[in-house]
Amino acid sequence: MNPAGIRVAGIRMIPVAGGKYKVWTKRIGSGSLKVLLLHGGPGFPHDYLEAMESFLPQAGIEMYYYDQLGVGNSDVPDDPSLWTLPRYLSEVEEVRRGLGLDDFVLYGHSWGGILAMEYALHYQQHLRGLVISNMTAGIQSYLQRTASLKTQLLPTELLAKFNAMEAAHDYGNPEYTRIVTEVLYPQMICRLKPWPEPVTRAFRLGNDKIYNQMQGKSEFEVTGNLKDWERWDRLHEIKVKTLTMGSNHDEMDPADMRKMATLMPNATCAICPNGSHMALWDDQAIYFQYLLAFMRTV
Repeated sequence: MNPAGIRVAGIRMIPVAGGKYKVWTKRIGSGSLKVLLLHGGPGFPHDYLEAMESFLPQAGIEMYYYDQLGVGNSDVPDDPSLWTLPRYLSEVEEVRRGLGLDDFVLYGHSWGGILAMEYALHYQQHLRGLVISNMTAGIQSYLQRTASLKTQLLPTELLAKFNAMEAAHDYGNPEYTRIVTEVLYPQMICRLKPWPEPVTRAFRLGNDKIYNQMQGKSEFEVTGNLKDWERWDRLHEIKVKTLTMGSNHDEMDPADMRKMATLMPNATCAICPNGSHMALWDDQAIYFQYLLAFMRTV
């Protein structure tokens, strides 16, 4: 907790996991429309969402960052039993209550989009709106997309080498890492050169233990505890006003974003033509035009 009466730039530590730990939150701006931001990963901090500061407060929107347990400015316990979807879902509700949010917009990017969908399926009564950014509704469709992307984006020789290392589960091979970070990520994660500092900072500060347990050792194979996650058949239950956001160069198929919007009774879809997974950076003007237009309707 913070000392009484001291101004701390909107920062509050919120008790989670039944009060055993605390997570870091920060409020920026003020307004009647409040947005809670769920970052991706799993295991990456909020830092790469800092583009939001250039757009939301100026539009009269009150935004809240929050570092999920185990990352960034929050407590970092070394307890693998905490790194599960149900536990993180209950954490989001603990954070909502701790911040006193109700009738608010929940925004989830990437893994945060999984959390946002789960939250809407369990706690829809608190939501005024929902934004699912750059996340499909099931792991199988994600894997189909990444398999097709690596075939499109890698030259034949490099693809054969990459597939051989994957087949051998040789994810620690420096050549595997090089292909991912130098060839694939610049085409599908963020297409700006160089990457904006908040993006590189988020990658630098990521918690690999959480990522490995929930996603797996690689962006292209899901071996972690999220591997069987599928919610296509439940999207119709999400009745709150929703925006799905995708991008043409994303590791999530933009066709999936469109399909998701048709399966929810009150949803629309926005696709960034030149963006990738980080369209809030690499197709920024279009991304925030769509996002702010949606915010004006909720």
